[in-house]
Amino acid sequence: MTPPAARSALLLLADGRFPAGGHAHSGGAEAAVADGRVHDAATLAEFCRGRLHTTGLVAAALAAAATTGLDPLALDEAADARTPAPALRAVSRRLGRQLLRAARAAWPGPALDRVAADRPRGAHHPVVLGLTARAAGLQPLDAAHAAVYESGSAPATAAVRLLGLDPFHAAAVLAHLAPEMDEVAAAARAAAARAMTEGPAALPAVSAPLLDIAAEHHATWPVRLFAS
Repeated sequence: MTPPAARSALLLLADGRFPAGGHAHSGGAEAAVADGRVHDAATLAEFCRGRLHTTGLVAAALAAAATTGLDPLALDEAADARTPAPALRAVSRRLGRQLLRAARAAWPGPALDRVAADRPRGAHHPVVLGLTARAAGLQPLDAAHAAVYESGSAPATAAVRLLGLDPFHAAAVLAHLAPEMDEVAAAARAAAARAMTEGPAALPAVSAPLLDIAAEHHATWPVRLFAS
């Protein structure tokens, strides 16, 4: 259970206004809207659900594992292996670098400093998220919750701008997905617990090929509203 003093830290970490650069990314929603796969609240919900159970689960497990004290460089390599699309690797490291800057200002500590020195171009975002959660006094399940929430909130927020979607409907999409988010976060925490004895290979490696392909196409667009 999260200590009462750390609950506000979890809220801050999950807040879209935390200066970690997430507002500039759509989580693949911009490409999905352009392809016609997301065009209303119902298709947005399906997109978010698919992302939650694939890349969301992987990110949540990596974040939870980083919170346990496992070697962050080994986890960073595991994240690299689970991110086959070069465009998404670059995005993840960029977001990790931005989050690390914010984290070192909010919760300074030697663990974050070491990662900044070892990965000057940025560690993968889920790994930095877990290290940030640990620095803020949070538990592995908290880090998993933050990751799964981001997996849905990024495309849902972007859809408001991309489609002119009613913000109330976007919020309802996330509210209806909340029980599944809890389940995925719990599964990610269990996987992180296995990784403590079996190593990073025990972490999920679920793929989302369409997201990978769309990310590569999106990266070539000369004009786009979101960075990814």
